[in-house]
Amino acid sequence: MNSTVTLKKTFTASPLLAGITYAGLVVALLFTVTISIGSILGQRAQIASSVAMLEQFEGRRSPATRGKAGDVSMPSGSAFLEGATITVAGAALIERVAGAVTKSGGNVLSSQVELRGTPSKAGFLSILVNCDIDQTGLQNLLYDLEAGMPFLFIDQLVVQAPGSNSSGGKLRILLAVSGQWQGAK
Repeated sequence: MNSTVTLKKTFTASPLLAGITYAGLVVALLFTVTISIGSILGQRAQIASSVAMLEQFEGRRSPATRGKAGDVSMPSGSAFLEGATITVAGAALIERVAGAVTKSGGNVLSSQVELRGTPSKAGFLSILVNCDIDQTGLQNLLYDLEAGMPFLFIDQLVVQAPGSNSSGGKLRILLAVSGQWQGAK
């Protein structure tokens, strides 16, 4: 009989133990689900932030403002420097860069065409431009040169802060710009 009493005590204690174990597992499951949902929401917020930053870097506008008047589209024109000769193409490149500097509020002090490129840059024309421009104008200038047509590349940018003896507080810029010339058509 002794063994029967021991078995009854084990069976009566088991439902209580089973209930506690079940409740513990449910709480652990709810905790895991809550943490997982929180992690997913955090990742979605981080992705949305990254997408917004990428759109800002690429110059895109939000979906709510797309398609309205004044929408910025791909610039028109040839992607290559145009000109019947390399000298004409070099002059067109200087004209393009000088126009962008002036449009951005700067002054071109000097310019020089580098007609002979390195073998790795065959077909490219390069110019060196020395100019004065303020910081906001420099940002506009770099955007205009790299986003417009023809495709231009900033090879070198040297910025000298205004000295105490300079007037106007403009930055002195040495800019090396290159573009590809396809040759005579």
